[in-house]
Amino acid sequence: MLIAKDIMTKKVITVTPDSSVEKLSSLLVKNEISGVPVVDDSGALYGIVTDNDLIDRNKRLHIPTVVSFLDAAIYLESSKKFEQDVKRLTATRVGDICTRKVVTITEETSIVDIATIMSEKKIHLLPVVKAGKVTGIIGKRDVVQAVAQQAK
Repeated sequence: MLIAKDIMTKKVITVTPDSSVEKLSSLLVKNEISGVPVVDDSGALYGIVTDNDLIDRNKRLHIPTVVSFLDAAIYLESSKKFEQDVKRLTATRVGDICTRKVVTITEETSIVDIATIMSEKKIHLLPVVKAGKVTGIIGKRDVVQAVAQQAK
C-alpha cells in the first residue's frame, strides 16, 4: 500500500508569515499550485495558505445587522466574524490570512488515511511533517495520480 512519502512532493515551496499577499499570489500563479505551507524563521510549520484564502480576502464585506436598544448595540450576527473579515480584507501579510490550525500527516500515513482526511475534513492540501518541519506536501492531484497508477 502506498504511503505519504511515496506520493508527496518533496521540493516544497513555502512562504513566511511576513511574506506579502502580492508575493503569495504571484508564487501560486507562477508555480501553478493552489497553496503553500507557511513556515517561521526556523523552518517550523506556522500555518497554511491557499488560493481560497486569497479569494476570501477579496470578497464583498457583509455588514452584520445591528439593533440599537437602550443605547446598546446588539449584533444579530457574530461581531467577532465581522472583525475577522475586516482583518482579512485589509491584510497585507500572509500571516494575516493563513490558517493556523493545520491538519498534518507523517511520511508513513497511508493513502487510504490521506484520502479519508481530505474527504471528511474537506482539505485539499496536507503538509507532511517530521519533527515539526515540513518534509513534503500532498494535494488532491497527488492522490488522484496515485490511484490512477495503482489501477494500471
